[in-house]
Amino acid sequence: MNSKPIRVLVVDDSAFMRASLARALQADGDIVVVETAPDPLAAREAIKVHQPDVLTLDVEMPKMDGLEFLERLMRLRPMPVVMVSTLTAQGADVSLAALELGAVDVIAKPTNADFEGFGAVLREKIRAAAAARLCVGACRAPLAMPTRRPSADGAALIAIAASTGGGDAITRLLRALPTPLPPIVIAQHMPMGFTERFARRLDGQLAAEVTEAQDGMALRPGQIVIGQGNAHVEVEKDRRGGWRVRVLADDGASLFKPSADRLFSSCAEAVGARAIGVILTGLGADGAIGLKRLRDLGAATFGESAASAVIYGMPRAAKEAGAVGVEAPLGRLADLLLEALDGAAHGAVEQKSPVTT
Repeated sequence: MNSKPIRVLVVDDSAFMRASLARALQADGDIVVVETAPDPLAAREAIKVHQPDVLTLDVEMPKMDGLEFLERLMRLRPMPVVMVSTLTAQGADVSLAALELGAVDVIAKPTNADFEGFGAVLREKIRAAAAARLCVGACRAPLAMPTRRPSADGAALIAIAASTGGGDAITRLLRALPTPLPPIVIAQHMPMGFTERFARRLDGQLAAEVTEAQDGMALRPGQIVIGQGNAHVEVEKDRRGGWRVRVLADDGASLFKPSADRLFSSCAEAVGARAIGVILTGLGADGAIGLKRLRDLGAATFGESAASAVIYGMPRAAKEAGAVGVEAPLGRLADLLLEALDGAAHGAVEQKSPVTT
């Protein structure tokens, strides 16, 4: 916990929501709301006066489009922003666009009176945002496409997990990967309903087919599957010798949905050494246990390094657990994944101690 309170500016056109957010944020004493603003123009003046550490931003704002405001903010006065979104298709689309512009995270507004549970999640996101490594300007340039092509007979499946900052990291990594690839299954901590829009957004940007996970769907080469935000995604063998997706309701044992540990652990059981595991930016330790199971079976495992991770939490926990075979910044991971595919095709065994590139 920071020695000084995290200073937050709340921006929302609803007076009720501004008061509710302020009350929820200040419940633990380590976060202070320095000001609230009803629109981006008022927020701009409040930023000049109060110099907040983090800003919460409603996705649907009067007087100035929220994305236009965010783009100007990231260009002129970069700061951590957490989007507070409605659970609508438009709210999800705007929030996902905001993540691509540099917002750190997104949280869905509660649909009922459960502000206690909502507040606890919001406070964690604000704490993570305050510690985030911002990626703006040249940092957000497209990653270079590897010159090599994927092996046709390499690894059987790639599993990727991320949390805070992961929406943009996943998008940038997938854009840099050539096709065709083995099926890719992704566990990204994201609100319910947002994962379906995330899959649609990626499907429109990539040559590969991108879909939200559906229980029982068969996995095919060239396919990318995004785990549902309100459930867990796992991989299991099917009767024909291939693999399929399982979508499972939360049993209360996992703090995050979809759980990275459950995805990686299921891949260890179903795919074993022919899987590749990748853990990207995120707060906490989700994924470390499951990724370690994969590595212990001989699978190639990768972690995003502190040099590029928005939050070097999940990758660090995985590295400290001995789960990461190779650690590298996001810009190197596409090349390394293709090397791992070649290695799997030729029966190569991954090194036994972590390597940082």
